[in-house]
Amino acid sequence: MRRMEPTLSVSAEDIDQAAKRLETVAKKTPLEYSPRLSGEVGVPVYLKREDIQVCRSFKVRGAYNKIAALTKEEAARGVAAASAGNHAQGVAYACNLLKIRGKIFLPSNTPRQKRDRIATIGDGWVEQVIVDGSFDRANEHAMQVSQEENLVFIPPYDDPMTIAGQGTIAVELSEQIPTNTDTVLVPMGGGGLAAGIALWIKTHYKNVRVIGVEPEGAASIAAAMRNGKPVTLDSVDNFVDGTAVGRVGDIPFEILRKYLDDVVVVPEGAVCSEMLDLYHSEGIIAEPAGALASAAARRYLPRIPNGPVVAIVSGGNNDLSRYAEVQERSLRHEGLRHYFLVTFPQEPGALLGFLNDVLAEDQDIIHFEYTKKNNRDTGPALVGIDLAQATDIHSLRRRMAASPLHVEQVPLDSELFRLLI
Repeated sequence: MRRMEPTLSVSAEDIDQAAKRLETVAKKTPLEYSPRLSGEVGVPVYLKREDIQVCRSFKVRGAYNKIAALTKEEAARGVAAASAGNHAQGVAYACNLLKIRGKIFLPSNTPRQKRDRIATIGDGWVEQVIVDGSFDRANEHAMQVSQEENLVFIPPYDDPMTIAGQGTIAVELSEQIPTNTDTVLVPMGGGGLAAGIALWIKTHYKNVRVIGVEPEGAASIAAAMRNGKPVTLDSVDNFVDGTAVGRVGDIPFEILRKYLDDVVVVPEGAVCSEMLDLYHSEGIIAEPAGALASAAARRYLPRIPNGPVVAIVSGGNNDLSRYAEVQERSLRHEGLRHYFLVTFPQEPGALLGFLNDVLAEDQDIIHFEYTKKNNRDTGPALVGIDLAQATDIHSLRRRMAASPLHVEQVPLDSELFRLLI
């Protein structure tokens, strides 16, 4: 018996209506050619700059579309949302613009600078409620209070109006992309952005591939595609925080399974490398989720494109204090930074011998941690070494093996790295 396809709750017409609603609110962000990425991929690559959108993220599109479509009675009741970042700012912006009262529930680990920015954007129209615990706890509390106080809950992705608003990026792209565009790459967390873009593009441009991109540590949509339904991940790596979602939304999933061409999963280290390259080459300060799509363009496309590629830079709300961790993760991913446990004899000249006999001229010690705690003849040190080229690790290992020192390389998944970043 043939399985009946579910009726989708979002249409391309809904997205067109959202585009009209957002016409004087959202910024029409530019599509910029990237010489760097074009050279690496071999076809023209363009960046859709949602990092310079209002509130520095695409999230304002969905939040505003949802709130602006409320009836007078719903608007009078007020709204509620849970978020630690971009969705909160989008809701605050919409509440301020439309003069609607809102409550935004934030997990207790939300940095002070984010709280201050939400307060500034909301300009007195939103109240922040700090919830002890994670985002999931804040989200549960927001939905509970919404019911108790008769507030309208504004979901970040699992809602037809939110999806329609986020899909308006595709309407803009239709006026910007070259006629022979091959692929559009979209970052994915809960799936709202990818669902809206895929639905609209596939309705109007069936030959354009739409590929969703997830971080390796939070690939909930790839898991859902494998299982044929949304599933909850056992664990989530929160580094790519804008897409660190443990379960794809039900509504986005039904759209994605119909319209999405492929899912690409990218390691967090590759995202970090792309964040640094975006900054150094294009002058773009992207948040981790904002670098997902262009990171996929470089190394993770399922096939060589036959024409131009568009990558969505979804947001630019990045804390500059994170760049030390970004650089650390990037160097380890690229094979340019390695850590070793080196057992030194507790005698004068041991370190000098290591420097002279083991390290090459262009190899630098960037971390050295050693404390003499007892009277034993030997003691271990944690040593971090930067290489000029990733392939230099082979000759370094040979010199280490030939030395009288006992050396163990620290594996990339070691808990020791929690001490370093």
